[in-house]
Amino acid sequence: MLGEAICDGARQAGWSIDRAIDGKAARIALVDHGYAAVLLDIGLPGDSGLAVLRSMRLNCDATPVLILTARGQLSERIEGLDAGADDYLVKPFQFDELWARLRSVLRRSRGNVIPLFTQGDLQVDRSRRLVSKGGVNVPLSAQEYRTLLALLDRLGHVVPRDYLQGRVYGNSHLVESNTIAVFIHQLRRKLGDDLIRTVHGHGYIIGSPAS
Repeated sequence: MLGEAICDGARQAGWSIDRAIDGKAARIALVDHGYAAVLLDIGLPGDSGLAVLRSMRLNCDATPVLILTARGQLSERIEGLDAGADDYLVKPFQFDELWARLRSVLRRSRGNVIPLFTQGDLQVDRSRRLVSKGGVNVPLSAQEYRTLLALLDRLGHVVPRDYLQGRVYGNSHLVESNTIAVFIHQLRRKLGDDLIRTVHGHGYIIGSPAS
């Protein structure tokens, strides 16, 4: 009931929102989509919200997370923050406070990364999740966008294929071995052949090697 109410309230407040009903569904949604933020209930069926959160951070997913919990004990709130949550809100709460806290974690997260990457006529605006080339927006799939961000996060460094696979798919062992190569091919096709260089036997790199 609370999940349905939050979704209804979010849409009325102008947010676009997806709902995952358990921990497994949440993990799949986080792999398949590039979200601006996550509202995460600790008391999820199956995998707990904390397990989902720890998995996100282990896989270098820096999406801001606001924990929703009925557990008011200080030790449990500390556990959530130590697991990588950006903020928490104890039930029951008012929607106005929920949206205010969500806006707050979004503002803080945008201050932790370079909001605008520019190389030639290519621009990547993380704050708005927009990629453009020559002033024209370039649509990317969630997986292509995650691959691009993983390379930009290590600008000037060779990024191994296994690391990219972890950033895009988490710990899934069901991913075909050439999947990342396909995303790299698509990014080159859309953004230019000279953006991403292959370092054979090691991985991929954007930019000049760091000294």
